[in-house]
Amino acid sequence: MKKILNRLLSRMVITCFLVVVQLAIMILGVVFLQDRYIYISGALKLLSVIVVMYLITKDTNPMVKMAWMVPILIFPVLGGLMYVLYGHVLIPKKLRKNFLRVLQQEVYENVKGDNWVPAENLKSEPTYRICNYMENVAEAPLYKHTSVKYYAIGDDVMDDLIRDLESAEKYIFMEYFIVDKGYMWDTILEILKRKAAEGLDVRFMYDDIGSVFNVPKYYWKELESYGIKCMAFNQVVPFFATIFNNRDHRKITVIDGKIAHTGGYNMADEYINKIEKYGKWKDSGVRLEGEGAWSFTVMFLQMWNSFRYSEGSYNNYRPVEIDYSGVSDGYVQPYKSSPLSGENVGENLYMQMINDAREYIYIFTPYLIVCNELMLALKLAAKRGVDVRIVTPAIPDKKYIYKMTQFSYKELLLAGVKIYQYTPGFIHSKTLLMDGKLASVGSINLDNRSFYHHFECGTLLYDCKAIEDVKKDMMDTFAESEEIDIPWCRNNISRVNILGAILRLLSPLL
Repeated sequence: MKKILNRLLSRMVITCFLVVVQLAIMILGVVFLQDRYIYISGALKLLSVIVVMYLITKDTNPMVKMAWMVPILIFPVLGGLMYVLYGHVLIPKKLRKNFLRVLQQEVYENVKGDNWVPAENLKSEPTYRICNYMENVAEAPLYKHTSVKYYAIGDDVMDDLIRDLESAEKYIFMEYFIVDKGYMWDTILEILKRKAAEGLDVRFMYDDIGSVFNVPKYYWKELESYGIKCMAFNQVVPFFATIFNNRDHRKITVIDGKIAHTGGYNMADEYINKIEKYGKWKDSGVRLEGEGAWSFTVMFLQMWNSFRYSEGSYNNYRPVEIDYSGVSDGYVQPYKSSPLSGENVGENLYMQMINDAREYIYIFTPYLIVCNELMLALKLAAKRGVDVRIVTPAIPDKKYIYKMTQFSYKELLLAGVKIYQYTPGFIHSKTLLMDGKLASVGSINLDNRSFYHHFECGTLLYDCKAIEDVKKDMMDTFAESEEIDIPWCRNNISRVNILGAILRLLSPLL
């Protein structure tokens, strides 16, 4: 039943529904409304024209503009309405007011603190341009004295996460796209309930759409009854949610501002392979302990205060001063990507890592649906001799997205990019490794939804010992994955070229 409802409310089903409605309106209009149909269809077509004119002047990726303009022109009656529902970031007045208030508060309080390292210090390093962009444009401070632990699979996270939560003395902040009842969440919930009863400030955020079929509609009220402060982001009002298209896809746990976890895994049993949905589920993440964990505290409070504003000062959550100067493990740069900022941080970061690679760029991603510029960057990197490797799932979680991912294979292979499919099951990791020096681990997929519409986060690791673990994980994953070649594409993808082209055209609507 859950799967049926999930499919009924999926973007693809709603999009198909709108297309069918358009055809019905045209037929009914001609048969019954006659002259009045001209005015109704004319008004809707005018909306589509206005949307197209808006897209032409909008400062965004040209391929994204084209991907919207073509369907709008094909379906002029309801094309504009599709964009209003799915393509435009609508910021409610209250949210805009709180968002600006949060920014003003941060400027006043200097939330970076005193321990961050100016990217200017890395000016002689090959990663300087990337770190400088992340600091000055993405507002992501760089930190030095932070120990890093990399998790190659979600199964390894649970013991550390439980131990860290048990160690909390002041507060626990958690923010996840999906929460689902089972061993993982039930175990963690018991700790959160106990810590809240002890007087700690315990807060939990989950995305209402991401969790809509996993927990009751007002699950946040149940958590509040346990003393846990809770917020359901973007509560579901099908078809009419003001920010229906923008979801909180971040994964964050912060303990006392000293320890932080992030990555691709959510609060559900498939992420730690307690249950099997699509074969073996491979996810990745990192644990930070030290000065860099503060950035995730700030990220959480930014989101919390933007939707549930609190007058509490960020300074109230600064960790007790601990000397981490003895921790010498490279640099970490936690970062966020937001549709409200006007800067496509995730896409820009990935593009820069691909362009700056000199020896290799290795990528784990569950979805590969990218714009022309990113596709060109991958191909050019391979053509100039960079070893470009991408791992995608062998078992899909969304079949039509899987077709779109596979539709990109042949073009990349012809340019020299190596493609692998993770044979044991579904790879959900969102990890990039550049030249053995710089890695990104976080929640951002290589697709339009993560780049343009979702709230996301991640961590850049530079010259950390954990990067050796990232590389080992990638080499091990290549070994247990199937390498795709042109004959494979001819045998497996040629039959769906037309379907792939249509899906790629309609990718913003799905």
